[in-house]
Amino acid sequence: MQFKNLRAIREDKDITQKVIAKVLNVSQNTYSQYETGVISLTAEVLIKLSDYYKVSIDYLLDRTNNPKIEK
Repeated sequence: MQFKNLRAIREDKDITQKVIAKVLNVSQNTYSQYETGVISLTAEVLIKLSDYYKVSIDYLLDRTNNPKIEK
């Protein structure tokens, strides 16, 4: 499953896959496979991405169009 919001937020912030891969401590190829759904996102990766972008995990997984974290 391809994650459109994950790619869109990265591109909206003008961040390369290489930069995000470094944040996650993975290769650029691995990160690319996360975005395209070839490799499943782990809970650890989702938490890191959510914290980095300050958006909800549901937003990253295309379960909502609202990026805000509900408390």
